[in-house]
Amino acid sequence: MFMRRLAFFVALVTLSSCLALAQDVAPDPEKPGPYPVGVTTMQFVDHSRTDVTTKKDRSLLTEIWYPATDDSKGLPKNRLLEFFLNGADSNLPVLFQLAFKVDINAIDKTFKNFGVRDARIRDGKFPLILFSHGNGGMRSQGVFLCEHLASHGYIVAAPDHTANSAVTFVDGELVAMNPEIREQAAKDRPLDIRFLIDTFDKLSKGADSRFLGRVDMDKIGVAGHSFGGFTSTWVADIEPRVDAILPLAGCAKERVNYTMPVMVMVGTEDDTIGLEGNERLRKYYEESKGPHYLVEFKNGGHYSFTEMYQFKPDFGDGVGEGKRLESGEPLKYVTMDVAFPIINGYATAFFGKYVKGAAGYEKYLGANRNEQELIVKSEPAPTN
Repeated sequence: MFMRRLAFFVALVTLSSCLALAQDVAPDPEKPGPYPVGVTTMQFVDHSRTDVTTKKDRSLLTEIWYPATDDSKGLPKNRLLEFFLNGADSNLPVLFQLAFKVDINAIDKTFKNFGVRDARIRDGKFPLILFSHGNGGMRSQGVFLCEHLASHGYIVAAPDHTANSAVTFVDGELVAMNPEIREQAAKDRPLDIRFLIDTFDKLSKGADSRFLGRVDMDKIGVAGHSFGGFTSTWVADIEPRVDAILPLAGCAKERVNYTMPVMVMVGTEDDTIGLEGNERLRKYYEESKGPHYLVEFKNGGHYSFTEMYQFKPDFGDGVGEGKRLESGEPLKYVTMDVAFPIINGYATAFFGKYVKGAAGYEKYLGANRNEQELIVKSEPAPTN
């Protein structure tokens, strides 16, 4: 009897140890997560604000990526033009030609993404990540990151900041970027993110049956590129519901919240924000008092954190070739097949730890995943 009890006790201890070990081992954050990804477009209207460009209530065309049901596997993937009302407006190709010197209809045939349009959302409750695009950018500029996070169990929402995006639609009508409203855009952007947090709270409570009970409003992160990086840091100062931020190639000059967990990403050869902008990002990291991380791409530029390589492989400043900021020497920017897995990996590990509260990401966050390409710094514990 004693031996059977001893064997049972040993087995129980072994099982408990294995379960604890399993909880401490996180999935590889660089690889797609376990879930298929769905994507849908929704237009949300903030009736409390009037847009200075459209003269209507502030409207945000928003892309949402989410964990989808398994029956979406093998279905046709989303196409680029589906982000733009299927190219229904005849002015769209003209705008893209003027803005980026590209043929959007041609790019539509080659654009890489793996989300399935309007797939069913799977059962479960998922943390919320908001993504803010850059000045003159668009909600689809970070598809690689938004899809990846969704595959790891997040609901990811990216709005077009109306009149500060390259192109968006309000009530089916095309609205191009208004370059004269940058100061107003700086005021609108953090309020846009706050409004979307409020909106997803309503969606999860039944405003949209698809998202009923699906959004974990106690777990929220914000990411953004360039002007969207500024936006993420502004949101950290005004929105207590946010748990962690990820500014990419841009942050605010002033700040109030020094304790928010933050991961700053920098392109050493960023010619858009320049040496001064990069120093500001490094300063934001260094002055942080809560958990803070810095990931810097030695051969990265401003658009290394975007989908621009799919639009134009010689775009410059992070895509194709350029010149080093200080020496003027020729430079081949880090390729997207190198950059994207790293961006996805660190972002997934960071949000996994500080938004989900998941164990097992510490080792990844503390490591330099590519010493030839990266400068990585980390201070996971609060500093005095």
